[in-house]
Amino acid sequence: MNIILLSGGSGRRLWPLSNEIRSKQFIKVFRRPDGELESMVQRVYRQIREAVGKDAQITIATSRSQVSSILNQLPEDVHVCVEPARRDTFPAVALACMYLAEREGVDPAEPVIVCPVDPYVEDDYFACLPKLYEMTRTGRWNLNLMGVRPTYPSEKYGYLVPEKEAVMSAVRSYEEKPDLARAQSLLTKGALWNCGIFAFRLDYLLARAQELLPYTKYQTLYDNYADCERISFDYAVGEKERSAGVLLYDKNWKDIGSWNTFAEEMHETVIGKGTLDSTSSDTNIVNELDIPILGLGLQHVIVAASNDGILVADKHQSSYMKPLVEKLDAQVRYAEKSWGSFTILDIDERALTIRIILMPGHRLHYHAHERRSEVWTVTEGEGFVIRDGERIDVRQGSVIELPVGCKHTIAAKTILRVIEVQIGEAISVTDKIKYPDPENIGEIPG
Repeated sequence: MNIILLSGGSGRRLWPLSNEIRSKQFIKVFRRPDGELESMVQRVYRQIREAVGKDAQITIATSRSQVSSILNQLPEDVHVCVEPARRDTFPAVALACMYLAEREGVDPAEPVIVCPVDPYVEDDYFACLPKLYEMTRTGRWNLNLMGVRPTYPSEKYGYLVPEKEAVMSAVRSYEEKPDLARAQSLLTKGALWNCGIFAFRLDYLLARAQELLPYTKYQTLYDNYADCERISFDYAVGEKERSAGVLLYDKNWKDIGSWNTFAEEMHETVIGKGTLDSTSSDTNIVNELDIPILGLGLQHVIVAASNDGILVADKHQSSYMKPLVEKLDAQVRYAEKSWGSFTILDIDERALTIRIILMPGHRLHYHAHERRSEVWTVTEGEGFVIRDGERIDVRQGSVIELPVGCKHTIAAKTILRVIEVQIGEAISVTDKIKYPDPENIGEIPG
């Protein structure tokens, strides 16, 4: 079984915890069965693995800016298909399917299932995937979807009208995001919400891509991806397909797209340092800062705090924050990377202070800077630094000076926490020159 997980998003709907690098699916606010916190992408990946087993190949289709977060949060052997630019779900699915066919050698007759990473559902939802696989394998319909019974008319979802009231049915009509009056009319016809899960044979989608895209090979599509039309899979394929079937999922389903819906599924009222008094109700605090938040007499409010900013909003109004967040000219102050994470602690005119957490067995690229010097202070752990070819062991209390132009990297034997102070003019992330690994980098125990 081949599954494509669509991991997109601009990172604005759950600001300030989400940003351009860390979209909503990477925020850890849900409890795993063992009690630890997990993110949406971790939860969905875990649920799919438990439902379909280890033999299924899961490929994450995502933007370049999210690759590090995916490699940080998911197993190292996860497959990733990188989108060079954001061009909505149809180009993303087409690119991922060409990747499967040309780079992974998947049989064109094989079913492929496409899932979003942001539904909040119970485990039995993903137990439907093998049924969807069989619907696709038998070839009765070109396109197979999952539908759920609507709880109210909404302009946010697609609607599938089945031919008959059954667990499995042909789709009579498919409408993506109708206006409210039309949505109400569709409910009277027994319409289902489209859950955002699509299944098809690989060769079906490759043929549709040939019809709709000017590029039919993986590398040429990748190289010219930014020139593709922005269009969703629903509009490009879903609404136009006349041979479609739907599998009914007759239980709870929720698309988490705002702080309001996010808070409904949080297992605690307060995550992080925070206190609400007894007169507060239907209020949540999510605090990533190491300072306390106190809420008094708050009703239907979400309070969210991170190094990127602080949000205090009525829960209903939080759904309309995106255009306001887009106007903020704020630097991303926290990001997860494949090797760990970084947090910007302080920004000065000629200095930048960052906390780096490096996971065991990982290291930074061997690199240099033309316009800044750095000072590294190790606050926890053990590892080593290579500075202009010289290997230096470091541990808690070690201080390493890195002049302008010197080549350097740092590697972690245990979890390594480092305070990095950058000093210079016009400090920028673009001021980095990468070099081949030095010969004495060796294996990093971890």
